[in-house]
Parts: sequence; structure tokens; C-alpha cells
Amino acid sequence: MKRHAAREKALQILFQLDMNDNDPKQAVEDHPETLELDEFLMTLVQGVATHKVTIDQTIAGHLDNWSIDRIASVEKTILRIAVYEIKYEDDIPVGVSINEAVELANVYGDEKSGKFVNGVLSSIIA
Repeated sequence: MKRHAAREKALQILFQLDMNDNDPKQAVEDHPETLELDEFLMTLVQGVATHKVTIDQTIAGHLDNWSIDRIASVEKTILRIAVYEIKYEDDIPVGVSINEAVELANVYGDEKSGKFVNGVLSSIIA
């Protein structure tokens, strides 16, 4: 599985985990299209689930006149994946993480999601 596809699957799985408090590994296994478990996919899902509190604190600290509770679940999940990559995955260039997050936001969010995600992530890396 390519990394972009793994990020899309991670978005779907983490979004589901945000709605239902399941075990991350079980959530991945429950997705029939992930029968061949991808290492990068598992790293993203487990990493975001493990570091969710710290990641959310990082995001919340870079929101202007906004609270993390007001962010739509899709954008919140995309931000969590990107922040996880930026903070914990040294082999992924920051620009790649941001570009992938913006692309996911443009596909799965509304017309303003990409700009919002880009703005928050740019603030975090500044």
C-alpha cells in the first residue's frame, strides 16, 4: 500500500475510533480492505491513538479564536495524523506531511478545510 493510500485508510479508521472508543489494532483489522496489514498504516493508527492527548494539546495551542472541540471531526483527524507525522516520524519531511494533510482535507472536508488545515499546520511548524 502506498503511503497516500495508507493515510486515507488511517483517516477512515481514526475517524471511526473518534466516534467509537475501540482498540486501534482491532479497528484496522475490522476494515476488510486492510487484510494485508500495512506497516505504515498501523504506525499511523497506533501512533495517533497513543499520542492523541499530546497531539490535541499541540493543535489546541495553535488555534486562533477557536477551540479544538469546534473543529469538525474530519479536519481534527487529518490534523492529528499530520501532527503525529511531524512530531514523531523523523523520516517524513514536514512539507510532505502538510501537503498530504491539505490534500486529504480538500477531498474529505468542505471547501475551506484545506486552507484551515494548512494554516494550523503552518502555525505549528513556525
